[in-house]
Amino acid sequence: MSAPASARAEVIETPRLRLRRFTAADLPAFVAYRSDPQVARYQSWDDCAPDEAEAFLAEQDGLRPGTPGTWFQFAVEVKSTGELAGDCALHVHDEDPRLGAIGYTLARGAQGCGYATEAVRALLGYAFGTLRLHRVSATTDCENAASVALLERVGMRREAHFLQHVWFKGRWSDEYVYALLRDEWAALASASPA
Repeated sequence: MSAPASARAEVIETPRLRLRRFTAADLPAFVAYRSDPQVARYQSWDDCAPDEAEAFLAEQDGLRPGTPGTWFQFAVEVKSTGELAGDCALHVHDEDPRLGAIGYTLARGAQGCGYATEAVRALLGYAFGTLRLHRVSATTDCENAASVALLERVGMRREAHFLQHVWFKGRWSDEYVYALLRDEWAALASASPA
């Protein structure tokens, strides 16, 4: 069963980016960046087979952003070129739908342009504004310096440092957990220049 038309049309706009649903036309670019070993280094996958990617995108087509218990993956499109720069995800907890988590992946060619910061800020704005979540968290490998810097740049605070917390790609990895509350987000937004 498909999501309602209003949810299917969900788009988050920023000055340079459009966070939107994936389309079939995104498949080649999605497979390409998700198969890049440097992009996948700190992700849960190593490679992205076209048939698995196609099934994943089809599954996403049936989801509505903010549905408790699901991860909704937004395509991150560069407005000026229509290029797929990556994706970012939002999870709303099933056990308490006031809580959420985010994740993100950018193609190597789109890194270092500020797109990740812009996309994550937009996603947080959606989570706290549209969905009215109370708290949003993110988990990152401690060695992923770019991700750590991104989470701190958008105003998230480090809440935990787990040592050898997860067996990941053949070794024990340390993880940081970051979080932000809705009132903290509101304070950040009011302090930012217009």
